[in-house]
Amino acid sequence: MKIYLSQIKNHIDQSVILQGWLQSRRGSGKILFLQFRDGLGYIQAIAEEKNFSAEDFEVLKSLPQETSMRLEGTVSKHPKKDEYELQVSGFSIIQQPDTEYPISNKDHGVEFLFEKRHLWLRSKRQWAIQRIRNTIIYATYEFMNDNEFIKIDAPILTPNSCENTTDLYKVDHFGTDLYLSQSGQLYSEAAIFAHRKVFDFGPTFRAEKSKTRRHLNEFWMMDAEAAFMSHEKSMKVQESLICHIVKKVLEKNNQELIILERDIEALKKVQAPFIKMTHAEAIAELQEMGSDIGPDSDLGATDETILTKKYDKPIFIEKYPAKIKAFYMKRDPENESLALCSDLLAPEGYGEIIGGSAREDDYDTLLKRIQDEKLSAEDFEWYLDLRRFGSVPHAGFGFGLERLVTWISGIHHVREAIPFPRTLGRVHP
Repeated sequence: MKIYLSQIKNHIDQSVILQGWLQSRRGSGKILFLQFRDGLGYIQAIAEEKNFSAEDFEVLKSLPQETSMRLEGTVSKHPKKDEYELQVSGFSIIQQPDTEYPISNKDHGVEFLFEKRHLWLRSKRQWAIQRIRNTIIYATYEFMNDNEFIKIDAPILTPNSCENTTDLYKVDHFGTDLYLSQSGQLYSEAAIFAHRKVFDFGPTFRAEKSKTRRHLNEFWMMDAEAAFMSHEKSMKVQESLICHIVKKVLEKNNQELIILERDIEALKKVQAPFIKMTHAEAIAELQEMGSDIGPDSDLGATDETILTKKYDKPIFIEKYPAKIKAFYMKRDPENESLALCSDLLAPEGYGEIIGGSAREDDYDTLLKRIQDEKLSAEDFEWYLDLRRFGSVPHAGFGFGLERLVTWISGIHHVREAIPFPRTLGRVHP
């Protein structure tokens, strides 16, 4: 009977057939220990010489790493661990590499591993990271659907910038300049007037010449927008969403978290309510901790790291100086110099994972902002139309998928959080 390793615990003492790949092997005497994977899990397969012909056992002893094969045997429970083993009685080879697999158990440099990313994805650690990524995506869709947000897809090719024009990738569209999307936010705003609560989830592009551990030039973002949603309500939704995602990862990815040696207790502390402080309060706290950050400065990666290592819960930092934030953010009615916005910072030194704000809903105010920013009013005419016809108060937010994966997985660099990273120095494979 052919089964998947995800079903293995249901077949103790039964004869089964597994199809997959040889991860590694050890032993050279009368018993071999084969580390085997099928894409859904891992198992140790034990082959004893007495159960094979001399010729077949010699073949098993010489199989190279990444041989694709079928194993037949009886499932047994590990005597001491909550694990299962396969007592091998037969095998067949699907494809045997004719050269040495380039990634072995020895140390390899980071650059080499990313050059072989198409193969490195097979490693246990990378397998675990991508499965956690999948759970985060699944949990996001689940939460948004349960809270009556519908998915509206935003275009990747756009005629103008959402935020910083210097970060755009220009594309020639039959003689017309277009740009790869920085965010689906503006288009999601258009959809709220039809559906009230919407989200999009797709690839976005920023041409930042940054080499930090938190930056990619191509990454995935989820943007959510809702009509009649206040800045305060938006933060509540963000809080509930992050709690839901972390809970799902803890439920579904225990094996993966163990592989990554992730501190699960740290994730269990991610519970509402999150910590909340104003930008001014965060600046004062950072200065007390030795930072030289100024009152009108955005928080850089170093400041975020300092602050988030102090707390064991995510931190909302709200009401930044309006002059350092995007033109579409609504101002604080109690202080026009501040934007009604927030950044959500992950604990343990990971920093920003979500940015959100109330959106400016007044036509004349938004037009003046566009002009002040020296943006093209003609390019934003469609966006201004949203304020011309039935404008309502609304708010939204967006999270960077890879930053969430990095934090929840407990890994150091965001480039491991995406299957094929695109950075300032990497566009292959």
